[in-house]
Amino acid sequence: MRNSWGLACLALASPIVGQQIWDIFTTTWDRSSLFTYSQPSSPINFGTPGATGQADIVVDDSQTYQTVIGFGASLTDSSALLMSELKSSNSAQYWSLLGYLFDPTDGAQSAGFTFLRVPLGASDFSSRDYSFDDSSGDTSLSSFNINTAPSYLFSTIQDILSINTILKIQIVPWSPPGWMKGSGTMNGGSLNTGYIDNYANYLLKCLQGFQSKGINVYGISIQNEPENSDSTYPSCNMPVSTEAAIGTALRTLMNNNGFSGVEIIGYEHNWDDATGYPTQLMQQASGAFTGVSFHCYGGSVSQQDSFHTQYPSKEIYFTECSGTIGSDWWSDIKWYMDNLAIGAITHHAKTAAMWNLALDSGGNPKLPGTDSCGGSGCRGVVQINTGSGTWSVNQEFYAMAQASRAILPKDSGGPFGKMIRASVNGDYAWGLVVGAYQTARLSSSDWNRYSLVVLNWADNTNGNWNPQPITATIEFRGQQATYTFPVGVTTLWWYAVNTGSVQAGDAGRNGSFVSQSRDESGNLLW
Repeated sequence: MRNSWGLACLALASPIVGQQIWDIFTTTWDRSSLFTYSQPSSPINFGTPGATGQADIVVDDSQTYQTVIGFGASLTDSSALLMSELKSSNSAQYWSLLGYLFDPTDGAQSAGFTFLRVPLGASDFSSRDYSFDDSSGDTSLSSFNINTAPSYLFSTIQDILSINTILKIQIVPWSPPGWMKGSGTMNGGSLNTGYIDNYANYLLKCLQGFQSKGINVYGISIQNEPENSDSTYPSCNMPVSTEAAIGTALRTLMNNNGFSGVEIIGYEHNWDDATGYPTQLMQQASGAFTGVSFHCYGGSVSQQDSFHTQYPSKEIYFTECSGTIGSDWWSDIKWYMDNLAIGAITHHAKTAAMWNLALDSGGNPKLPGTDSCGGSGCRGVVQINTGSGTWSVNQEFYAMAQASRAILPKDSGGPFGKMIRASVNGDYAWGLVVGAYQTARLSSSDWNRYSLVVLNWADNTNGNWNPQPITATIEFRGQQATYTFPVGVTTLWWYAVNTGSVQAGDAGRNGSFVSQSRDESGNLLW
């Protein structure tokens, strides 16, 4: 168990210097470092280029790509219940956990998760089946009640918001109310299309209900996993035409009721149908949907490119993947970084998020009777031991945390990081997976922050276990720095003058290097 979430502010006694690397977070394969912050004994300078290292990372900020709004997980009813029980049994540990997960403050030793996905009504991780209106035939929705959800769900969200005011919240139902479906139950079946307008109104009321709790929503989806129908937990098979019709009706309702700024995110299912359902959804209702989101349970992350190629103006989100109890820690880290924390972003996503934020050691509690997460069970980002009032974090945390630190705003109220291009060359290029980001500043006179998230997975040589640190050169604006990446995940950053990078698709330009020093706030020293 971690007894505290770390320093309120990292000890940045040495000045941050333009184009010098001072700040490093590391998680290593052998767990000797676990999301550990460090500063080098002397700054890692960008200087005149020389010989390249075993690998050569070339960072190009002449163009920026999508803004990355965050990493995180889903706050299911089960996750909220466990966190609420921790709050009751050990309040200090509860607030320690929330700080370690969600504090986005520049200089905080925390993951700074900024994306939270919340089921609307029951999911497979709830104590019971419920919707917000279970009165059969209530087409006027006069019995709609947002308080049908357990109170600890909303209180947990409100506590998180007290720590993180830039949190992006997406809400998504696992099923419409059972009486709107041909099956008559939330568990499996499909929506009776005669209720399309009623269901759109239901979703509008969900937005209004969250707003009444002081919770502003970033995005809403129509249906979780619309190609899945399971009779043991809330789910719904929803054809493209039905989701398109609901989205169109809901967009009008939202625009007319003060929610024009809230996104509607479509699909919410696996990579393997990227050129099917989500593209058909855009064909039928492009104007209603800002974009689509993907899950990891079928296909490969590169299939996000297939959707992006057809609809480059539409946004892509990655919103769900679950760990499995008993799987190998380091193998999981490698997969999560390659496919989610770095990979999903490289393939155009604005987010990467895991499934349950918190579960107990057995992957519980789950909906009674569900066949979801069979076998050894699903693992949460956090494990909460309510009997002892303690908690610990799992490999899912470390993967998401290492990436999250790279894109958080530098300035309070400032922008999130944007992806920029990074390529890897050299004999050991195969050993590194790299994501690169530029975080702009509120003042154009302040230097931008540039971050790298690097997976070194060179742990095997000719079939033998042989972890190999890789000494890499980092090329940036005609200058070069050198860093040795341990086997594991490294996040590091530096600052450089704002040269006016442009969004991808426009003509980019490279700025020249100007050597100037900055203090920890990014202010010029000379």
